[in-house]
Amino acid sequence: MPLPNAPTQKPNNSNVRAQANNELLIKGILCTLIGLGVLVSPYFITSPGMQGIVAKSVLVGWFALVLGLAFIGLYLRRRLSKS
Repeated sequence: MPLPNAPTQKPNNSNVRAQANNELLIKGILCTLIGLGVLVSPYFITSPGMQGIVAKSVLVGWFALVLGLAFIGLYLRRRLSKS
């Protein structure tokens, strides 16, 4: 079985970087939304048992929020340094 031919063109590095930056922004937004959801949801849950369970996961909520904000900050830093 012969090997496939080598690609004739190299991928454009600016497109790869732009795609990586966009993925970083998406990850940041999703992590921030998850963190906010975990932190705010105990105030809207009516069941005391479920409210207690979700309230115990506040550390996870803060971690997701900080991680999401860090991703967004990294995206903004890359975007501003490129300009």
